[in-house]
Amino acid sequence: MLKIGVIGCGAIGAEICNAIDTGIIDARLVAIYDRSIEHCEKMIGKLKNKPTISRIDELIKSVDIVVECASQEAVREHGLTVLENGKDLMVMSVGALLDTELLNKFKSAAQNNRCRIYIPSGAIAGIDGLKSASVASINKVMLSTTKNPKGLAGAPYIIENKIDLSSFHEKTLLFKGSAEDAVKAFPQNVNVAASLSLAGIGSKKTEVRVFVDPKASRNIHEITVEGDFGAFTCHVENVPSPSNPRTSYLAALSAIATLKKITEPLQIGT
Repeated sequence: MLKIGVIGCGAIGAEICNAIDTGIIDARLVAIYDRSIEHCEKMIGKLKNKPTISRIDELIKSVDIVVECASQEAVREHGLTVLENGKDLMVMSVGALLDTELLNKFKSAAQNNRCRIYIPSGAIAGIDGLKSASVASINKVMLSTTKNPKGLAGAPYIIENKIDLSSFHEKTLLFKGSAEDAVKAFPQNVNVAASLSLAGIGSKKTEVRVFVDPKASRNIHEITVEGDFGAFTCHVENVPSPSNPRTSYLAALSAIATLKKITEPLQIGT
């Protein structure tokens, strides 16, 4: 049975741990880590099968796959160690991998140690189509994201530009630029831009627009792709996670689905 370790006990980490505990994922939750012991203890209190609260080095040694759902900093700090120890790595804070040097180190370590890096689709649809289209030629990939002010609070772009989110009364464009710039400006809001970039035409060519809408009750992502294959548009309206409005519930479900795919014999999709 697959042995899983989880780094990060926030909204996504909690959903993954619960899915393992209830048997949705045919695996065993062996160890967890979070900078906050209180977060770990709170989550363990909700589980029937109690994992160990471990240091990072202990967690890596005891599992087959490490699931990161903490932050881009956690990816940079621990990801390479996971792979150098021959353990698979699932990355949720995929924005960290737009650092080309870091990504190349990860890929080299995975190849040398015969392990894999998994990046779930996150809070969007259309990744399978984008991957298929990229076999030929893609001319355009654009992501338009719309969130309630609560979902954008605390983002570096908001703080640095001293934007008063309470001042908006209708849907307004806040940001327009490349995916590379977007993941730095909104590291906890547009990780999907990084996933699209890695699957498609890169972070410099992938276009991103971020809107704020005080009337929005869901996190909305619209993806437009054009290329030799033709064109397609995906429109997704995600329910925000009850415990973290910056995170869409679908992001956690995509991680669970990826872990299920790893453990099941039938593989569907590109």
